[in-house]
Amino acid sequence: MLQSELFTKTRREAPKDEVAKNAQLLIRAGYIDKLAAGVYTYLPLGLRVLKKVEQIIRDEMNRAGGIELLMPSFHPKELWEKTGRWNTMTDLYKVADSSGREVALGPTHEEVVTPLVGSFISSYRDLPRAVYQFQNKFRMELRAKSGILRGREFIMKDFYSFHRDEKDLAEYYEKMKAVYKRVFDRIGIGEQTFLTFASGGSFSKYSHEFQTITPAGEDTIYLCVNCRVAINKEVKTEQPNCPSCKGSELREERAIEVGNIFELKTKYSNAFGLSYKDEEGKPQPIQMGCYGIGLGRVMGAAVEVFADEKGIVWPEAIAPFSAHLLNLSAETDEVNFAARALYEELSRRDVDVLYDDRKDVSAGEKFKDSDLIGIPLRVVVSKKTLGEKKYEMKKRTEDSARMVGEEELFAAVNKNSLGDLPSDR
Repeated sequence: MLQSELFTKTRREAPKDEVAKNAQLLIRAGYIDKLAAGVYTYLPLGLRVLKKVEQIIRDEMNRAGGIELLMPSFHPKELWEKTGRWNTMTDLYKVADSSGREVALGPTHEEVVTPLVGSFISSYRDLPRAVYQFQNKFRMELRAKSGILRGREFIMKDFYSFHRDEKDLAEYYEKMKAVYKRVFDRIGIGEQTFLTFASGGSFSKYSHEFQTITPAGEDTIYLCVNCRVAINKEVKTEQPNCPSCKGSELREERAIEVGNIFELKTKYSNAFGLSYKDEEGKPQPIQMGCYGIGLGRVMGAAVEVFADEKGIVWPEAIAPFSAHLLNLSAETDEVNFAARALYEELSRRDVDVLYDDRKDVSAGEKFKDSDLIGIPLRVVVSKKTLGEKKYEMKKRTEDSARMVGEEELFAAVNKNSLGDLPSDR
């Protein structure tokens, strides 16, 4: 992509009404634009990051046996009345049309997916089943001050599993813990993200969150010093020791919740009268589980965790581009020719490149913009590099650049452009 063709521009200052680092940097770097509190447009660069997060999640959900679909955002009031949540869910957006018919703007999809999938299940032979989607969600969030970490409209991957008994549900639930670990490892925040025990509410003794440690986090968790397990603040009152290794030394941390999983059991299948017939022809209730990941939360968490004083530092797997090519002498034909030739060669090699071909922009501005945007690898073409018949190359995480020949450059960008590859099936 040519940077001169991007309609967005970087900003030197963050909007005064944004207090969260993720929002400040993402707006300054041209990834998102704020429409209203808790409501953001994903600009071209931001959409590329979001789609890379989405594809990693999709790959792992498919690997776990999930089938992708897309459900409506408009939910008839009657469905929410059946579960009792029309009047009890305080952050539910309710909309009425001119005839007075009321619908909810979906904050989650249990009320839709349960009768939908249940209509195709009649026998034990139809189980287990798992479906998922990527869908806009709407919640009447009163504390929309954390950028894309907490929005009123946001994108979530919600995955629902259907089982014949609690044993099958429990086995699948354990499998999904490992699936989620792979997701966060592949995205690049796995080292900072911990399985966290949370209150299970009416569903079970525990549910589980996946919390990414950062000082900017809204949640308080207590991390076991002996194993990679944590408990959240509400659970600590009833569970003073680590529920995994029983250790008593817990370290308090601030964290961002990037995913959660629940054993729903029969709460929603009972509400909709869902059952299946077992081998003896007897009706049995369907057991359910649900598993969510907030895509914006993952993206915002990565910014909060890795950003430095110069700007964003993207993990390679979700960076909008693998390399940022800077032409520092765009007014010089010889340099223009060399930079354009390198851009075309990298593109031919299937390397995603953002080419800063802008004219009337100083070298200093280009370097600052490159640091702010945070692409993992920077390559510079200038009169100096042309004279030495080399290229200047620097990783975003490195302090200084070095001069490399063509062969070394291609080896570096090809390795970098591999990004995240799915593990063996």
